[in-house]
Amino acid sequence: MGNIDPLQKINGDFKGKDILSLTQFSPKDIEKLFNVTWKMKHLASDNRPSLILQGKIASLLFYEPSSRTFGSFSSAMMRLGGSTIAIQNPQAVSSVAKGETLEDTIKTFENYCDVIIIRSSNVGDSTKAAKAAFFVPIINAGDGTGEHPTQALLDLFTIYEKFGSLNNLTGLLAGDMLNGRTVHSLIKGLSLYKNNTLYLLSPMNLKLKKDDLENFRKSGIKIIEITSEKEIPKTCHFWYWTRVQKERFTSLSEYEKVKHSFVLTPKLLEQFGNQKMVVMHPLPRVGEIKEAVDSDPRALYLTSQMKNGVFVRMALLALVLGKI
Repeated sequence: MGNIDPLQKINGDFKGKDILSLTQFSPKDIEKLFNVTWKMKHLASDNRPSLILQGKIASLLFYEPSSRTFGSFSSAMMRLGGSTIAIQNPQAVSSVAKGETLEDTIKTFENYCDVIIIRSSNVGDSTKAAKAAFFVPIINAGDGTGEHPTQALLDLFTIYEKFGSLNNLTGLLAGDMLNGRTVHSLIKGLSLYKNNTLYLLSPMNLKLKKDDLENFRKSGIKIIEITSEKEIPKTCHFWYWTRVQKERFTSLSEYEKVKHSFVLTPKLLEQFGNQKMVVMHPLPRVGEIKEAVDSDPRALYLTSQMKNGVFVRMALLALVLGKI
């Protein structure tokens, strides 16, 4: 908020902090969040009414389309007794259409609420929002090709829930590594832990930027880039499939060439998977996972992974708003 460093470390105290990047977190911070998430999961699963956030209001400013992030943040506030000012496509339905700047929009809505959750197509917009806000914390719900920290937190929780640890893991990330903000945040999250190895499967023109790859490796995580399904190790704990992001392409023909470079099918899962692994996807999918995979008990993307989005965001909102 305001003059405070928007990327300040959590250091065990979430209250009033902007949540913009996984770089703000330590393993202890994530452990604290997960401990609250368990409580929220039990509360929500029992459909118990809660007044933890009674009187609190969240503004959801989503400049990009969203189903799960928008819906789960809304659900999280309501399950805890709070309310929302929910605006999808501010470009069309708010004063943004008249030319209002991002900064002025933020300064306006902070007068009406206790926390602002923002999604944008531009890298760095969440940081701009945090610098503009004087009174309320900002939560990054995805900024262009940058980061999606709350998605990574729910993904980490899903993996932790299955394996009981975030150390000593082997994972496959498949799809768009260049533009995928979900994979950028997930790699940062797993970099906080020990002895993790990630295989990145992507088309040649959608590989991680060289600088990003080098920085991730310097952080201590082992990254191996592969270009064929035949290189997938059979020892993975999780597969994290992602779509090729049409909205990041300037040429439709270039998108069409690569959109289905890697498609997850039951046959592929049988060939290179194992019985203890899980399959995840941040969604939406656009053909890169066949519907026949949905019924596999290892597929979590339409079940627990999605549900965990509500529980993690309930916990995060309660902590950031200082109610836990």
